[in-house]
Amino acid sequence: MRIALDPQMLRNVPLLELPDVVAGMGYEWIELSPREDFIPFFKHPRVDTATVRALRSKLSDAGVGVTSLLPVMRWSGPGEVERQAAVRYWKRAIEICVELGADTMNSEFSGRPEAPELAEAMFWRSMEELLPIFEREGVKLVLEPHPDDFIELGHPAVDMVRGIDSPCVSFLYCMPHTFHQGDDAAGIIAHAGDLLTHVHVADSMDHTASDGLRYITNPPGNPVRVHQHMELGRGDVDADEAFAALAGIGFDGVLTTCVFGWDDQARESGTRMLAAIRELVSKHFPGDALAGASAPGRPNFPQTPLPDDTAP
Repeated sequence: MRIALDPQMLRNVPLLELPDVVAGMGYEWIELSPREDFIPFFKHPRVDTATVRALRSKLSDAGVGVTSLLPVMRWSGPGEVERQAAVRYWKRAIEICVELGADTMNSEFSGRPEAPELAEAMFWRSMEELLPIFEREGVKLVLEPHPDDFIELGHPAVDMVRGIDSPCVSFLYCMPHTFHQGDDAAGIIAHAGDLLTHVHVADSMDHTASDGLRYITNPPGNPVRVHQHMELGRGDVDADEAFAALAGIGFDGVLTTCVFGWDDQARESGTRMLAAIRELVSKHFPGDALAGASAPGRPNFPQTPLPDDTAP
């Protein structure tokens, strides 16, 4: 099992300085989420091959491995122009993933909830184009349901992933989305079983509490999805229940710290979360579940050698 950091709150740290900062916080692994100078939300990647190779060298020097890249593109529409653009962006993102020496990409279904059948049709069309590339390049794809997506509930999302029926596609459970997924962490985790390879770890308040009046939007009935990504213990997510369920399926994947919204405490927050996750693993998993993780900077997947002229 590996614990990674999503460095979203460190987005103002220059890209090539991230590895040293992450290592200084005690992490051996990083999940590279969208940022404007790398792979932005819904846009073509901004990073060039030379920078990717430089980042790979910096990661190696810092002893930090990459668990995954996390592009989010409109590969489920809402229109065909957006879908085709997203597929082009995905192809470049996959190239970056391979160049970086990583073997996993996380993402969302990324379609509109008010038109779920159209979004699903576009999603499958994109899969027909991209799945052969993932399989050819040996890159795994891990999908999650997301608030304001055409699949928001956990159980249907697991079934959707199972229906893709590819050994390179698996499921991601996002703890701060618990109350949008159906408030059934244990059931969803058990339903996913071996399909569950990645967990985003953070807390959130239950927006359904107090007869739906925990949060008030005006006018009433706005189709908004309210949630947070807070440190564990600050919200209503039952982390013990989730980790007990993970232990119940023999989970041995990636746990990513995904706390957002407290940029002024980014480093302190990340350090506290690392300690909290380790404590939960020690409590719920027999033996030392973290002992099997590879040494810093030595990921568990094969890495292509750097070209001679860029080797550190």
